[in-house]
Amino acid sequence: MTDVCREPHAGVSSPQVGRPRHDGEPWLRLEARRGDALTPVEVIAIFGPTATGKTLIAEDVAVRLGTEVVSVDAMQVYRGLPILTNQPTGPTRLVGFRGLDREMSVGEFAPLAHHEIDTVVETYGAAVVAGGTGLYLRAALAELAVPPRAPAAIRARIAAEVGRNAAAAHARLVQLDSEAAARVHPNDRQRLSRALELAELGRSLVRGQDRLWGDDHRRPTLVVGLEVPAAELERRIRERTHEMLARGAVDEVRAALAGPISRTAAKTLGLREIAELDEAEAVERIVARTRRYAAYQRKWMRRIPGLVPIDANRPSRESADVILALVEDARRGRLAGLGPERGNVTM
Repeated sequence: MTDVCREPHAGVSSPQVGRPRHDGEPWLRLEARRGDALTPVEVIAIFGPTATGKTLIAEDVAVRLGTEVVSVDAMQVYRGLPILTNQPTGPTRLVGFRGLDREMSVGEFAPLAHHEIDTVVETYGAAVVAGGTGLYLRAALAELAVPPRAPAAIRARIAAEVGRNAAAAHARLVQLDSEAAARVHPNDRQRLSRALELAELGRSLVRGQDRLWGDDHRRPTLVVGLEVPAAELERRIRERTHEMLARGAVDEVRAALAGPISRTAAKTLGLREIAELDEAEAVERIVARTRRYAAYQRKWMRRIPGLVPIDANRPSRESADVILALVEDARRGRLAGLGPERGNVTM
């Protein structure tokens, strides 16, 4: 698969995704110059569980708006795993720019996303933002005071502590930050480790989470959530897993693990399964993990303020039609809650 993106801030202009609709100029810009009294919709954010068709829908919306897509997927940032992370084939920002040996955090991702979104909006009048990593989406759309990462030595020590005995680590968290402990299950090792890291730095996971669910977006934003019935979603997940293997995921994994790989990149879904299991068992494990991850993403959808859900169990172009209609409704004031002081639509 072609690596379609470049290093952020590299000073390289990106190819235009869409075709301007009026005499070489995107229609969002053109209508603004005509003086129409419209509410600006500068960011169209498309979120949903894996396998709901976000990539194709986002690309279609961007083409028809004459703009570009900015990815907010935590794993698609990595170069070298285009099949396993289902990277788009069309020009998309913040995809495939990070080496597998380097860590990535939401605190580091946020300013990169802000820069890319601002550049696209300033160039074309609006940006399409798409991805399934809820925290990365939130960080891309808002100004979050993300606590810095703990030093590597602290992270390694806490990871080892949680790995040895998660129940005991959780008990220690109760002593350090009882509010965070009440919200973190001992079996959720990633969040448990993060909560302990923050507690040792004198911060709290709870206060950071409480800021996630505001509607204070950086720019006027329409947030759309894609919904697909559970049975259809599982069918798509299984089909996509087989397609990944047919396209060369085994060779991709072998090449990735031949060199150094960061702790973040090593979490890529399917990486260890393909490396350690026979094909049949790997497929079943990947499908099961992906199904659980999709359920987690649906929980994120329910917690995003103002998210407008749409039925995505249809051809991607039809879903794009619905989103474009929502954009038009918002711009003409037919959706409540979108304006300079409130950055998303509420229904």
